[in-house]
Amino acid sequence: MTGNGADIDIAELESYLSEELGVVVTGTEVVHDGLNLSIAISTEEDGRAYVLRRPNKLRHTESFNELKQEYRVMQRLRDTAVNAPEPVLVRDDDSVVGDSFLVMTYLDGETVPLGSDLPERFRDAPARGSVATLLIDTLAEIHSLDVARFTDVCERRTVGEQVARVIDQLDEATRVTGHEPPVLWEVADWLRQNVPSDSNTTLVHGDYRPSNVLFAGADRPEISGVLDWETAFLGDPLTELGYLLLRWRDDGDPTPQLAELEARYSNEEVIRDLKETNEQGLAPFTNEPGSPSRRELVARYEDETGTSFENERFYRAFSAFMLATVWENLHRHQIEAGAKSDWEPYVDYMAMLADSIVRGEFQL
Repeated sequence: MTGNGADIDIAELESYLSEELGVVVTGTEVVHDGLNLSIAISTEEDGRAYVLRRPNKLRHTESFNELKQEYRVMQRLRDTAVNAPEPVLVRDDDSVVGDSFLVMTYLDGETVPLGSDLPERFRDAPARGSVATLLIDTLAEIHSLDVARFTDVCERRTVGEQVARVIDQLDEATRVTGHEPPVLWEVADWLRQNVPSDSNTTLVHGDYRPSNVLFAGADRPEISGVLDWETAFLGDPLTELGYLLLRWRDDGDPTPQLAELEARYSNEEVIRDLKETNEQGLAPFTNEPGSPSRRELVARYEDETGTSFENERFYRAFSAFMLATVWENLHRHQIEAGAKSDWEPYVDYMAMLADSIVRGEFQL
């Protein structure tokens, strides 16, 4: 194994899993090493494969649910309209892989990371339309689940509490990094002053985006599962709709001037990446033929859920602010690890987008 899995005794792990799962494990492979270490588990039985997830350092913060809590959320998702991996095992000690971990069923499919195109077979107008419809319909299904099913496993948070928590997280991160993202504190003040006074309460995934959704299907896309429930809570569903819309690009969207970033930062590769993002959006496929506009997505969500997307400027600005804070914390993590970090210009860029939404330039 490589990365954070290098110190794992493979023979011991495979023996343990074979006994606990009741199958013969034939192989393990690290498939992702970021917030969590994810290890694919193959068995000698056709159709039976699993994934082990072990938290890495950044996962051990108040932003994320404990592993047992994530396990219980996924249990509650069984027999609902929302497809998700089935949890089969959780272990709360470090004797096997150096930390607690959970094991879940493996689901076929491909995610779409930030800045990436869709799988090649879905790069036509009808498929792009289907991807958008599936994403918004699945989000509506999550937000339509019976809240009572999750009250004993999910924390309840008001929008005001969310705003306060994210601002505190940004403050803690910047105290370490010394980075003062331009205009971001002005956005924070605006958010405090414009928190909606009334909202619904639903199950919220907490990080719903194309890279946490598995797309399967041969000719036409289908969603085989929604991944990564470590941030699930009970709260305002419109925070999550805003978060998805942040990744959507419409014709005529503003392109912030990047001259200031170019003058401030010397990494040419990062600046080139930001220029591409500025022109194409965070998810370039959303501005290709067949992909609906943000307004069309909102209309479908409202039809599916019966919830109106009021105060849309707040929710979209808050989403940009949250993403900037996530990136600032990644910057902090790199600094604390003594590693080189190129996150500052990305944070500054997202701060510019948040400010553009607040000022009404980046409209729905």
